[in-house]
Amino acid sequence: MAAIDVRNLNVVFGSGAERVHAVRDVSFTVAPGETYGLVGESGSGKSTVLRALTGLIPEASGDMRMLGKALTGKRDFAFYRDVQMVFQDPYASLHPRRTVDATLTEPLLIHGIADRAGRAERVLKMLADVGLGPEFRFRYPHQLSGGQRQRVAIARALMLEPRILLLDEPTSALDVSIQAEVLNLLKAIRKERGLTYVLVSHNLAVIAHMCERLAVMNRGRFVEEMTVEELRRGTPREAYTRQLLTASQGYDREKIDQFATFE
Repeated sequence: MAAIDVRNLNVVFGSGAERVHAVRDVSFTVAPGETYGLVGESGSGKSTVLRALTGLIPEASGDMRMLGKALTGKRDFAFYRDVQMVFQDPYASLHPRRTVDATLTEPLLIHGIADRAGRAERVLKMLADVGLGPEFRFRYPHQLSGGQRQRVAIARALMLEPRILLLDEPTSALDVSIQAEVLNLLKAIRKERGLTYVLVSHNLAVIAHMCERLAVMNRGRFVEEMTVEELRRGTPREAYTRQLLTASQGYDREKIDQFATFE
């Protein structure tokens, strides 16, 4: 059984002249324990796919299944025990007036997990699991670096012991020197816990480091699916993917002047 199975996903915002078809007939499957990448330019629909899976976009239509369960309407508590999301900007996703302890305890309180002592123990263990010591427990987001905030966001996503993490550009807001640390942490957590990831990124190097397979998106559509080995060999089938790969290798005025616009 696939961990994630999506068939003919469509997302349309607005109507009439303001109608935007943000995701067009997207289909893919993700095996248990796999990291699947969605890559493409800004506005290609990558993050919209993740938000559709979590129920944050009611306009989504199509057949979506996670862990064998059909996703329809508002997601229930059981869904969020199994599926969590890590957002791009860790500062925006953490409440500025809540301590790390309050942030990590909240999911346990909502789901009625453990007593006060058990919750405190779980918070300390989770901080350790993401590389933060007990001294971080009662700090506020403004007292943390960007990398530390994202570690807290990852810890929060793991508090309910989910089976699937949806990662929306989890390192793009971080300094380059910190990005590798957070990506390696995510790789280690996946291996240790047997998690399934869907990772959104505009950065092909990040996708190549983290994923086994990926889909390239443009204007809401899947251009092609490929393995990371095919990506590393530089052997994509589609012209758009080849152009994206060329762009990722650095600025070259002569090559960029030859770029085409893809619909």
